[in-house]
Amino acid sequence: MDEDKWISIDPRSDKLLLRFRVKGFPKQFQISTGLKDLKRNRYIVRLRRDAIATDISLGRFDPTLERYQFKPSAIATPLISLPPKSEADLGELWEIFTEFQSSQLEQTTILGRYRKIGNMIKQSPTRNLNEAPKIRDWLLANFSHFTAWTNLTDYSRCCKWACDSKLITYNPFEKLQIQKPKIKYRHCKAFTLEQRDLIIQSFEQHPTYQHHTPLVKFLFWTGARPGEAFALTWGDISPDCRRININKSQNFKGIKKGTKNGKHRVFPVQEDSKLHQLLISIKPKNASQTELIFSSKTGKPITSDIFIFFWKKDRTKSNGNVYHYLGVVGELAAQGKVPYLKPYATRHTFATWAITNSLSVDKVASLIGDTVQTVLKYYCHPEIVDFECPDF
Repeated sequence: MDEDKWISIDPRSDKLLLRFRVKGFPKQFQISTGLKDLKRNRYIVRLRRDAIATDISLGRFDPTLERYQFKPSAIATPLISLPPKSEADLGELWEIFTEFQSSQLEQTTILGRYRKIGNMIKQSPTRNLNEAPKIRDWLLANFSHFTAWTNLTDYSRCCKWACDSKLITYNPFEKLQIQKPKIKYRHCKAFTLEQRDLIIQSFEQHPTYQHHTPLVKFLFWTGARPGEAFALTWGDISPDCRRININKSQNFKGIKKGTKNGKHRVFPVQEDSKLHQLLISIKPKNASQTELIFSSKTGKPITSDIFIFFWKKDRTKSNGNVYHYLGVVGELAAQGKVPYLKPYATRHTFATWAITNSLSVDKVASLIGDTVQTVLKYYCHPEIVDFECPDF
């Protein structure tokens, strides 16, 4: 169907219009959509156009246009059906759903998870909603059970929203759900103090990654989330370097957002402590309030992707070849000197040893911006602490 014969733009309002003729009626019909000329809106208008065309072909066209208005209260019955040769496209639905969600979710979630799912849909052998079982089978054949389950769950969520929004009349993935995979317990660990200090020393002596030593020290000595450290500016530090205001995060492609749980906190720095001396030593003269405290050698923001390179593994391309170099912790782990733990282990290490050194759990929770329950559940690692049960 040539949509140019149906869809046009009202020159007075710049909104999309539906114009069409029906055999047996002398006048041209026109429906104002009230929608701007955007890709997602054109998709909605095309769906309405298809519904009208279906009614015309079945001899049930409503010449009053009551059924076809774009005001939700005027829609008496569902307008969109999915006949055997339906053009309903999962990819286009996902784009509309993503745009709807973008006003409610963090930009990092949209750019990360939602775009990733959109790209996977593009790889699917079909995007036709009537071939949903084929999409399911393709996911199961080409990806892990967990990936297939999460994607089918998201497709179903998208289609349910589309049903509620009157874009489609049924959710083809609702009855195609597969068994939820068993998620293995993720055992978070911490470094011993000796391992922590060895990692810091190795960064200090590393010919390539020495520049990142202050960041690694800061993470070990504050328990801050890596993204929170990436986003810190000198405006977040008091002039005497005794107070650190942690109120934002920067994890994905340098995009700033709020902290993980939305909590703002002030981290108190003890005078002449290692942390205090670190901040004083790296603070530039006449530091700008907006200047990042931690950045790359070239002054660019640090992201999680960059951090994992110098922590675990770096990758360099040259003349079409890819070369891998172990990061500092990856190299220490390969030598058997420390266990390999992800960067987030710096947070676990801080919390575990703070509690071991008699800091109350509620104070540790306040310092790292979490609840007491979370600290007790995830951030206590007695297996690395040398202690014995008292004789009582």
